[in-house]
Amino acid sequence: MKAMVLAAGQGTRLRPITDGKPKALVAVAGRPMIEYALLLLRHYGIREIVINLHHFGTQIENQLGDGSNLGLQISYSNEPKLLDTGGGLRKARAFLQDATFIVINTDALIDVNLAELIAFHRNRRATATLVLRPDEQADQYGSMDIDGAGRICRFLDSKIDLASAGTTRKLMFTGVQILEPKVFDYMECHGASEKFSTTRQTYPQLLLAGEPLYGFCFEGFWQDLGTPQRIAQAERSLAQGRARLHYLS
Repeated sequence: MKAMVLAAGQGTRLRPITDGKPKALVAVAGRPMIEYALLLLRHYGIREIVINLHHFGTQIENQLGDGSNLGLQISYSNEPKLLDTGGGLRKARAFLQDATFIVINTDALIDVNLAELIAFHRNRRATATLVLRPDEQADQYGSMDIDGAGRICRFLDSKIDLASAGTTRKLMFTGVQILEPKVFDYMECHGASEKFSTTRQTYPQLLLAGEPLYGFCFEGFWQDLGTPQRIAQAERSLAQGRARLHYLS
């Protein structure tokens, strides 16, 4: 299985730290932020990884090289202009389109078990499975609803709502997802260099088409790393033992 790590963001909420370096290389508890995602993937035997680059992208490439120092095979997808998640995935299609693949955001720490996620995805024959978590501020981050079977029935502020008569649960996206190459069929309407979002544009199309989209409910450790305050909070959690990342042991 291959993976893509999204690292093209400008890190505007981390300024002035990111005035001279990419968000992916900002230190968190002594490691570059992006290293956590890479080590999580490596722990589960996922070694072929593509990283998209934009803001100070050459620094990331110089730091990680071909990934051999981490036991990985890393390639890069350069974005002269930001393409958002959908455009970034579409640009990396040649690398990802042969089989099921994982996508992870750089700017969050998560202790998810990828083996369980992959099994969940395959058992349900899903086209896309997003790792979702309960959070009181779900609406602030962008909430999604799942039904009792875990099937996603609403994305963010999309007007599409396929909820059944049963109860639904409001959750938020963690930035980890597992996808089938079929998702690229729903990106054909966009130009090769067009900026677009998977959650706001691609996934609602899949939903309308009746594709099986699922939410994997995760209640373990997750911490957004988008601001200096949240990085400090993550570092305190790790230092005080209130959070443990199993893939670092």
